[in-house]
Amino acid sequence: MSEMRLEKGLHNCRLLWNNVKLFNCKSWNDQKRMVCHGSWGGEKSISISMKPSSEQCVPVFKCRSITEWQEQDNGNQSAHVFAVEFDTLFNAEVRDPNSNHVGIDVNSLVSRVTANAGYYDDGTGEFRNLSLISRRAFQAWVDYDGVATQVTVTMAPLGLPRPKRPLLQAVLDLSDVVRGAPYVGFSSATGILFSRHFVLGWSFALDGPAPALDVAALPALPPAGPKPRSKVLEIVLPVASAALVLAAGIAIYALVRRRLKYAELRDDWEAPFGSHRFSYKDLYHATKGFSDERLLGAGGFGSVYKGVLRKPDMEVAVKKVSHQSRQGMKEFIAEIVSMGRLRHRNLVQLLGYCRRKGELLLVYDYMPNGSLEKFLYDRTKSPLDWPQRFHIIRGVASGLLYLHEDWEQVVIHRDVKASNVLLDGEMNGRLGDFGLARLYDHGDDAHTTHVVGTMGYLAPELGHTGKATPATDVFAFGAFLLEVGCGRRPIEQDEHNNGIVLVDRVMEHWRNGSIVDAIDPRIPNGYNPEEVSLVLKLGLLCLHPLPNARPTMRQFMQCLDGNMILPNMSPAHLDFTLMDRMYGKGFNQNAVSCVSSTSIGSISDLSMGR
Repeated sequence: MSEMRLEKGLHNCRLLWNNVKLFNCKSWNDQKRMVCHGSWGGEKSISISMKPSSEQCVPVFKCRSITEWQEQDNGNQSAHVFAVEFDTLFNAEVRDPNSNHVGIDVNSLVSRVTANAGYYDDGTGEFRNLSLISRRAFQAWVDYDGVATQVTVTMAPLGLPRPKRPLLQAVLDLSDVVRGAPYVGFSSATGILFSRHFVLGWSFALDGPAPALDVAALPALPPAGPKPRSKVLEIVLPVASAALVLAAGIAIYALVRRRLKYAELRDDWEAPFGSHRFSYKDLYHATKGFSDERLLGAGGFGSVYKGVLRKPDMEVAVKKVSHQSRQGMKEFIAEIVSMGRLRHRNLVQLLGYCRRKGELLLVYDYMPNGSLEKFLYDRTKSPLDWPQRFHIIRGVASGLLYLHEDWEQVVIHRDVKASNVLLDGEMNGRLGDFGLARLYDHGDDAHTTHVVGTMGYLAPELGHTGKATPATDVFAFGAFLLEVGCGRRPIEQDEHNNGIVLVDRVMEHWRNGSIVDAIDPRIPNGYNPEEVSLVLKLGLLCLHPLPNARPTMRQFMQCLDGNMILPNMSPAHLDFTLMDRMYGKGFNQNAVSCVSSTSIGSISDLSMGR
């Protein structure tokens, strides 16, 4: 501290504090380095002070509170205290303008004048803010002119020359404030907060300019040092860490669940079929998660859903089929992919497949008008007229001819029936459900397979040979012809649970010369008797118990188009009943899977409204 004396009335005396280098920063320790000058400088600042005693030398922890100051000294003219404060905290009780300002105080914590900490640029005249807590050193000049009774305060960053325009000016006669031999120096206090204020150097003079400071010789700013942990952080950090761990756990769980949700089975042998394989994720989103609103139909071995693929933008039907064994799966997938190359306007296009654990998904073209079966038996739908039925019959026959003779291999469908004939937007009949189909090369013999299919459509020789051939498809097609023409299922139950066989009923009408009377009575707008008679007679020929007596699909098409004379239709040639032929020659019911679909399942529901 420096001691000086100021006599009242000595107006030509000039009191200067010049080139005071200050630094102020918030910290959490080392508070004992500060010096408290009473309560001047407040609980939150550092100040350049003049006071008639040396009480400022007491340690900071003995500083009086702001309340004590206000009660005893604030506004007391006998306090004889003058100070320039550099304040870093806002206190509304003493009318602070903000938390970064400079003020001139006289006997009071309420500053006479204040200004935001900063300086005026000599070149542009613009005001530039300075932060008192930025850990950047600055310098301040405090001048008192006893003649003009004026105090000026100027500040600038350390190293810059003193600005020409001061930050603060106040008309003030210090001879009324400072009496005797006052002490000049610094004081600081922080209240409930911890701060460190550093005075890197200062100079003082009376009646002349204070000596300039050598900036290069000033001590370096002490390092900030480690800060003790905040109580707030002690609470927030564990909570935030726990929340982060929880969020990471949830994210990992969601990722694992997502991968399991879309998991697929892939084997090396499937590599050549990659272009025919759909991702389960795409099918899942296409069917809205296989939701009930997309369900088209359900059978004993699976369900069919409508799907809308994004890339490419197209509607599909997705059949979910359960499978628990991998035995024969390689061969089956190979045949599925091969049949995906079939191209005919009267076949439902098989697009590809997807395989998951315990589940196989087959993807087909979507048929908007559903299965033919609905139009034959659903009383809520308008019945098909005869031209529509004849057009559908011809289309299915054309598709079967393509499978049997016109493709690169022989394709045996093995499940021809009305529920597997689907109708596109133009009511064209398309044969679907290739889940049971088998392939072999032209000229080769058919392989023996497990007999599967639907009773009433199964050829009697299957019980003896176990071989599916074009002739067995023709037999099922004959049952289909009678089903479409008569509007009845091949085998039905009467009220007494007796079996009624459709072929026997039509045969009886044929014997009586009234085969046209077997037609579906619900057919609207009349019909062509010659076409009806031709279709039903061809149906009987296709249902002949002897395979060699049945027409081929090419012969059927020629007869239908009038390019071939109808084969022998004598009573001796057609003297049979279906049930007698089936069970009279060893066709054991136990040898037949008499269900509407097989372990692979029917694709009869590739449309809406089942």
